[in-house]
Amino acid sequence: MGGICFLGLGYINRFLPWETPLVFQMLIGMFMITVLEFITGIAVNVCLGWGVWDYSKEPANLLGQICLSASVGWYFLSSVGIVLDDYLRCWIFGEDQPRYRLF
Repeated sequence: MGGICFLGLGYINRFLPWETPLVFQMLIGMFMITVLEFITGIAVNVCLGWGVWDYSKEPANLLGQICLSASVGWYFLSSVGIVLDDYLRCWIFGEDQPRYRLF
């Protein structure tokens, strides 16, 4: 799931213009990662019974697979994935130099 999330974060700037504020890109990344975490959690924790993670004791959780505090963490961590992907594409593939607006 981590690789898929990183690819998804990388596609944000392929669909949105560079002028899109970074905080909005991070919000999109947070929602994307949270949805993927929920789908993966239902598959591996509920259906397969692997018990990889359990947020059931956390406040504001949904079926113990996602919770608000993890989503906030994904919000901030998504900035790393977005910027890293943009710079890797610039350095490796010669794409446009990344430029960001915070707000």
